[in-house]
Amino acid sequence: MEKIAALRCVECGKAFREDEAMYTCPSCGTRPDGGWGILDVEYDYERQARLFHKDHLQRAERNIWRYLPILPLADNAKLPSLQIGWTPIMEFPELARRWGIANLYLKDDGRLPTGSFKDRASAVGTAKAVELGFDTICCASTGNAASSLAGFSANLGLRSYIFVPAHAPEGKVAQLRIFKSNVLLVEGTYDEAYYLCQEAAEAFGWYNRNCAINPYLIEGKKTAGLEAAEQMAGKIPDWVSVAVGDGCTIAGIWKGFVEMKRFGIIDKLPRLLGVQAEGAQPIFEAFHAGDETVRPRRPETLADSIAVGQPRNQTKALRAIRESGGAMVAVSDEEILSAMYELAQKTGVFGEPAGVTGIAGLLRAITDETVKSTETVLHIVSGNGLKDVRSAQRACPDARRINVSLDDVRAIVAADGPRPA
Repeated sequence: MEKIAALRCVECGKAFREDEAMYTCPSCGTRPDGGWGILDVEYDYERQARLFHKDHLQRAERNIWRYLPILPLADNAKLPSLQIGWTPIMEFPELARRWGIANLYLKDDGRLPTGSFKDRASAVGTAKAVELGFDTICCASTGNAASSLAGFSANLGLRSYIFVPAHAPEGKVAQLRIFKSNVLLVEGTYDEAYYLCQEAAEAFGWYNRNCAINPYLIEGKKTAGLEAAEQMAGKIPDWVSVAVGDGCTIAGIWKGFVEMKRFGIIDKLPRLLGVQAEGAQPIFEAFHAGDETVRPRRPETLADSIAVGQPRNQTKALRAIRESGGAMVAVSDEEILSAMYELAQKTGVFGEPAGVTGIAGLLRAITDETVKSTETVLHIVSGNGLKDVRSAQRACPDARRINVSLDDVRAIVAADGPRPA
């Protein structure tokens, strides 16, 4: 494809043609000690600048395919017919004042077709599978990538095999089943499910959707950065807060912002605030150690979408955060549940635990003055709260039971007192 200049290894720096490498660097490969030969897609930006510019964006449809000139798909690729992208960015000045910052913006990717940010990656991944001639695709996931892949596979007529930890939330597993995916509940961690998926993909010749090694999937994720940059051109926030699991989401968002600056759509870049759960914080630890080496751990957090103990895109993530002049924080599950409830009751936006982990991290960063009172923040809500109803029930007060009696209602209203100002 003429638009792609090379696939470059983030470890050794070697560049490869598309026909020379499918997933990872042929020289570095992937190693359990964390030496991942992850590839990055490099474009012929000078050539694509003739196709991708402000006039093109003014004419294009409001979905992720408006960015097709800088996505790794042929111009005539068979694309999913689901509506993907252009999720709203909403401003909440009262909540910003409450928290002590200049302004707060939310981009709600819980509105995407299967309810999560992962639809961006699956849209590109399934289209790439079809383009390459595959009829079967697979992935390992803690939930969202799985349900996303299942939905987009159904849309494009692909067979899918999904490897999911057996403890995945019921709502996410239900989505897999309704899309008639081949759901394999693995009695183990996400990392164990991931390695089993890798073995199966090689054994049966399936297309591997795992963002951890597939260089094209992060290109779908970068559309959130492309989109946010375009939507906020002229008022780019000081910070963008993002929950971090494997690391490819925050790296992709950063790449999107960088490319929009390259093409002259925006004139400044935000800083990244990467947030991990304390029970799954290997990238946070590497960031504060000042290197790119992660120390694997068994993840323990209710934020299942970021419950990754052995990340594979830590290099891209750490470089993105450092290049942006950003920061990383880690938060407890209790802080995540508190953020989940406060965000919902103050904004009407219902995010799943991983979708609000960045909010919990923002509150921590405001407290320690990493984020200043004069600064603005954009948080990307990466998943809908209905994905994990059990956590939602833990986050909020119990409903109150009453008899069929107005007196019972009157007693509750009296006990509640006047509405807070």
